[in-house]
Amino acid sequence: MNMHKYEKVWILIGSATLLFFLIVVGVSAFYMGNQPPSCAVTLDPEKVREHQLFKEPGLTEIGDNEYQLTVVASAFDYDVGTDDKVVQIPVGATVHISATTTDVIHGFEIAGTNANMMLEPGYISTYTNTFDKPGTYTLVCNEYCGVGHHLMYATIEVVE
Repeated sequence: MNMHKYEKVWILIGSATLLFFLIVVGVSAFYMGNQPPSCAVTLDPEKVREHQLFKEPGLTEIGDNEYQLTVVASAFDYDVGTDDKVVQIPVGATVHISATTTDVIHGFEIAGTNANMMLEPGYISTYTNTFDKPGTYTLVCNEYCGVGHHLMYATIEVVE
């Protein structure tokens, strides 16, 4: 079989790219210890409010400029611990977010940041974010969850 030299070049480039990708994934997984999130952090979706973390959703200070935000999603609503669905966070604060849902799959996205999770019944999703810029950020559900999906939001205000 006779191959054109450009075919040989592209096969070589493709093989080298594949090999590089596999080496990067291997080093990341085995040497650096990076792994996908574990399913070990589970809870009974019918007993979410009985779990220690989700008894009182909202923002709590856990250290110097470090906070824990606990969110429970359910039927077109985010419970962030306040009646007006507004959470105020100081600028520069590191926030550890823990969230779950009591009914169906919901999305969790803080628009304008990299915070983006899928909330599944029975699982606790976690994310850590540092809010460096003051402003107003909207927490939206980016997974269609029913007819009231467009009403599901909360507000995060990063203040000086």
